[in-house]
Amino acid sequence: QVQLVESGGGLVQPGGSLRLSCAASGSIYWVSTMGWYRQGPGKQRELVATITRDGTTNYADSLKGRFTISRDNAKHTMYLQMNSLKPEDTAVYYCKAKLQGTGSFGFTEYWGQGTQVTVSS
Repeated sequence: QVQLVESGGGLVQPGGSLRLSCAASGSIYWVSTMGWYRQGPGKQRELVATITRDGTTNYADSLKGRFTISRDNAKHTMYLQMNSLKPEDTAVYYCKAKLQGTGSFGFTEYWGQGTQVTVSS
């Protein structure tokens, strides 16, 4: 059974920083592209950033320069460094990973349960 678990969310003041983590665990053979998504109050879920296994990144245009995505392939873990946070960044942040389980054929996308980020003074 494969699980994605996010951590690192919380309450932060405007202008502050947070670092989110997403760890994949279970019987994993190969992790391909991973990504962060977020869903603000009353909004649809939207892309934050993605990262391929070789480190190629893609960001939502509005977040470039403030957010940085990275990963540690050996630990099956992905990170999101968020700087200069704004109240509009308040959302539940979800991670997604496309991976192949041990003994499985092909890739499956998994989602984490989400972690709340609240930016408020």
